Amino acid sequence: MRRQQNRPKGFTLIELMIVVAVIAIIAVIAYPAYQNHILKAQRADAHDSLLRIQLEQERFRANNPEYAGNSELTESRPVGLGLNDVTDDGHYNLAISSSSGSGFTATATATGRQANDSSCGTITLEVSGGQAARTPEACW
Repeated sequence: MRRQQNRPKGFTLIELMIVVAVIAIIAVIAYPAYQNHILKAQRADAHDSLLRIQLEQERFRANNPEYAGNSELTESRPVGLGLNDVTDDGHYNLAISSSSGSGFTATATATGRQANDSSCGTITLEVSGGQAARTPEACW
């Protein structure tokens, strides 16, 4: 008759420490990538608001000799654009830095945690003569 050996069941402390080390390495690599992804995703807040400004500016310009300036940004219609000076999610402050009969420049400046987005802290939409330029291009 054969005798069965009693083997201990379970994990050793070394095996558990190896698993913890692997998880820590994965977390160190993944967390910064996750944070970067969040910053990029929140840029959509600025894009949406800048394009809304462009739409409202065209509506305003149809009834006025020139585009609205920063003082008309938050004024209610028909005097102004009727928009907020902060994006819907609050990640960017909005401003119209220059306006004329032929164009305007709208700027979204990052605020709060979004200010950590060093490459896209300021996103600009410049409309001149019916043509729109978006800067920096990498942020759009």
